[in-house]
Amino acid sequence: MSQQGPVIVVSTAERPSFAAALDEAGIFPVIDTVLAEASRAIGQLQPAAVLVGMAETLEAGFVALARQIAAARPYLPLIAVDPVTALPGNAIPFSQRATNSDRLIARLRAALRVRTLHTTVMRRLDAEPAARPSLPDGDPVRDATVLLIGRGAAYPALSVALGERMGVVGALSIEAAARHLNTRDIDGIVLGEGFSVRVVDAFLTVLSEDARFRNLPVVLTSDELVPTYDLANLEIIAGDPGQVAANSSSLIRQHALEMLLSRTLRSIDAGGLLDPRTGLMIPAAFDRELARAVDQTLSNGGGLSVARFAFDAAQPRAQFDAARIVSRLMRQMDFGAIKPDGSVMVVFAETDLRNAHMIARRLSSVMRHTSHGKRDARSEPVVTLATLLPADSAASLLARLDEEARRAAS
Repeated sequence: MSQQGPVIVVSTAERPSFAAALDEAGIFPVIDTVLAEASRAIGQLQPAAVLVGMAETLEAGFVALARQIAAARPYLPLIAVDPVTALPGNAIPFSQRATNSDRLIARLRAALRVRTLHTTVMRRLDAEPAARPSLPDGDPVRDATVLLIGRGAAYPALSVALGERMGVVGALSIEAAARHLNTRDIDGIVLGEGFSVRVVDAFLTVLSEDARFRNLPVVLTSDELVPTYDLANLEIIAGDPGQVAANSSSLIRQHALEMLLSRTLRSIDAGGLLDPRTGLMIPAAFDRELARAVDQTLSNGGGLSVARFAFDAAQPRAQFDAARIVSRLMRQMDFGAIKPDGSVMVVFAETDLRNAHMIARRLSSVMRHTSHGKRDARSEPVVTLATLLPADSAASLLARLDEEARRAAS
């Protein structure tokens, strides 16, 4: 397996057992070191990944090492093998199973693909300054969405613990979960209590057979099943809801970073006109495209409608969840943006007001399933619509939409 640098294995004086899996996979070079020398080794060797055996690792030293790795650019994967406590935000958990040594290699390869993607984005940003989008510096997990499946006693506590870190879409059944996977950009799945082993096995089998989900983080809160499925980021994390949320976050953060980097590449290809966080247009590009669409519709005939989705200012993440939903579900001929006031605007081409209402209702119904922190804190958008009239311009169409929004708010 090729990589951009060596893999560093950090452990106590003895070489850990999981290092044998790296040798068998042909990963080279693999550098062994102890925790006291790990920081210097990382600075000198510029590794592609760092694996740490957690059985006897001192917690304070590991936290400092994780902080150093988190600051590295491009993304430097940190995999913590057999953790027993809550991990730092960038440490990916990996629990060994005697019959599944290949899982570590799959986990490492998935992480290295994210590192390669980050390297590609950095190179493209340096090579094409004219098309340079603004790559957010914040924590990707803040805009992540996790699918929480369960109906046991721990479900409410898990929902709150996860919601303090990211958006949460709840599902009380496997069937509801499948619908969310088809309509949402999901950054991870946490599978809680309330389902038989047979049902969980069937669900994981279906996920492993779908190429869209093979690298999706999937966290089991029960160890009744051995993770033998073809899912690189399938992990068992047992414990209290806080520990489950903390150790799940690192896997979800990595996936959210991968999606952000993919959207950034699309933004570069579009000349910087797309927002990397949402995949929608930047406001200036949206205004230009709306003006062209209005002129073309008035010249050639047809319909054009605009929808505005407004959210409570106390829920800033809700607008980004909504934008990602719009980016995923809107038709290819439509376009949208987050406006400076925090609302999400969508233009429906060749659409009259009646059909625009139908599309907007579908979008808003998907948005309502996301919570942030509190169990009942849902994203409830206020939706207003306006359709193009013969005497309209782009400015008058938006002005009429703003008037409708003010009336709806009052």
